[in-house]
Amino acid sequence: MTKSILDGIQEQLAGCSDAVYQSINVYGHSCMLIYIPSIVDTLSLQEFVSTPLKSEANSEPDWPRFLERLDYGSAFAIPYIKVYDLDRAVELAVSGNAVLYIEGLPYLYYFEITHYQKRAVSESQNELVVIGPQEAFIEDVATNLSLLRHKIKHADLKTKHFSIGKYTKTDVYLVYIEGLYKPEILAEIEGVLQGLNVDGSLGVSYLAEHMKQGHFSPFPVFQYTERPDSVAASLMEGRVGILQDGTPSALLTPVTFFSLLQSSEDYYQNFYAGSWIRLVRFFFSLISLLLPALYVAITTFHSQIIPSDLLLTIASARENIPFSALTEALIMELTFEALREAGTRIPKPVGQTVSIIGGIVIGQAAVQAGIVSAPMVIVVSITGIASYIIPHLELGLTFRLLRFVLLVLGGTMGLLGVIVAVFVIYGHLAHLRSFGTPYLQPVAPLILEDWKDTLLRVPNPFMTKRSTAFTDRKNDRRQRKQ
Repeated sequence: MTKSILDGIQEQLAGCSDAVYQSINVYGHSCMLIYIPSIVDTLSLQEFVSTPLKSEANSEPDWPRFLERLDYGSAFAIPYIKVYDLDRAVELAVSGNAVLYIEGLPYLYYFEITHYQKRAVSESQNELVVIGPQEAFIEDVATNLSLLRHKIKHADLKTKHFSIGKYTKTDVYLVYIEGLYKPEILAEIEGVLQGLNVDGSLGVSYLAEHMKQGHFSPFPVFQYTERPDSVAASLMEGRVGILQDGTPSALLTPVTFFSLLQSSEDYYQNFYAGSWIRLVRFFFSLISLLLPALYVAITTFHSQIIPSDLLLTIASARENIPFSALTEALIMELTFEALREAGTRIPKPVGQTVSIIGGIVIGQAAVQAGIVSAPMVIVVSITGIASYIIPHLELGLTFRLLRFVLLVLGGTMGLLGVIVAVFVIYGHLAHLRSFGTPYLQPVAPLILEDWKDTLLRVPNPFMTKRSTAFTDRKNDRRQRKQ
């Protein structure tokens, strides 16, 4: 039977040229260590497993005593666990564990000495702050959990482990604080993860798509973040986090539209600065969505509402332009999108410079060539700059997509098309849920007590309760009143 176990392992690992079978003879019995050197801590393997086995081979023969010490867990200085299942043993070997086969035993032992290559903890690249922690998650989930536990030093910080993917066996952890989350949200997420049957998950976005309830909604129902402090703050609000091995981002749920327009730096500034920056962010977020559509609609269909002096300036600028305002706007918007994407793909040292200089040069050349008007370049430039003020990438991408829809409607139906589109978007947002949480809360439904941290941020001593959108009402108080 034991021979078949070894044969089965060798059969399943056939073709894995990097697998090592290290044979060691102990008291006349064959022992074999099976591991993959590139993902195993070879120093620990040598010091705590191989060397003790070889020393046993050189000592006075006592095979029954050796087996007894194995059963009591005292044969090696590091922990080891029995495994009876052949498939499980192979899975452990290819996951970075060392498996020990001992002749005559109907089971194997494995040692958790995984050692994957990983980069050091660095500062956040996509969620920059001037004041506040600079560290960010990396691709190693164990390191990410340690960063999170460094922020929240309490036994109520709980984790649940899942293995996702037939081939990848990716480690996924649900993290939450006991007593703060809504039980129905956690139960729903657990049910989805347990029932997930996929080939693999290479990023948290894979999980987000499978767990998203409204698959065809362009609006995100998860918040992506690479900042441990953002995850810690969200968990203390009653939200649930999802960490996955191999990706430097975490998922947070539930979310609301207003939480996606908030930045961690809002809370590191004093409440005057934080509230002002937040108001500016909300205003320019609307500008990034509506400005091109409003400009095209007004100049094409409703020019009478433009002051006469400004109208003459716009008309003279467009005098020799061969395209309609809609075509002109689409050309500029698509060009700006191409420049933005090119700036992302070009190597970082030159990417930002190329995208900025490219935009200036192309815009100036297009105006001089009479392809687009100067006012349109100004409108598209303001829109592009405003889109960068949205702190979360997924919501920014949604606004960029809807901007084209609004632009086409504004260019074909005027302000009526823009107004109808805005009402449709609002109706969709009012209907949308993020794991049962209304997307527009606390505006729809109206909950006045939650407005302390929505458009403005009141001083911390006055925010005595957690948001009802996220936390269990049984434990909604975060601090006593001052």
